[in-house]
Amino acid sequence: MQFRVGLGYDSHRLVEGRRLVLAGIEIPFDKGLQGHSDADVILHALTDALCGASGLPDIGRIFPDTDAQWKDADSGTLISQVAAKVRDAGWEIGNVDCVLVAQKPKIAPFISQMKTNVARLLSIEENRVNLRGKTGEGLDDVGAGLGMVSHAVALLQKKE
Repeated sequence: MQFRVGLGYDSHRLVEGRRLVLAGIEIPFDKGLQGHSDADVILHALTDALCGASGLPDIGRIFPDTDAQWKDADSGTLISQVAAKVRDAGWEIGNVDCVLVAQKPKIAPFISQMKTNVARLLSIEENRVNLRGKTGEGLDDVGAGLGMVSHAVALLQKKE
């Protein structure tokens, strides 16, 4: 077996007037993430991790914010397209792991639903998806509640 690991990262500022979408799930909150698409920071980091592991260009080159077709795009559609490209290249998704860093809201009540949705989007078993939330502990812009950051890794495997 051949293995590859990819690292993904994304960050977005919180703003009023947008809905908050995390891992494809709408989360009740008074602010949402600013971005060209739905700004789903978790799915963007996971998408970039898949891109890194498989040798694809980063998410911004595949779905550029200069292209109007991606305006307000559903990040679930984007990650599903990248997962299909990964499989077309002969790779299988072994597992994905993601950490969301956000001061608020608490995401613990939504973790199970998020994991189920990510597994569905990637066409993998739910036990191969892990998501966790951390606070910014009051440090920097994330700790001040001005934005959110997500880190992700993806393990791909290929039979030789």
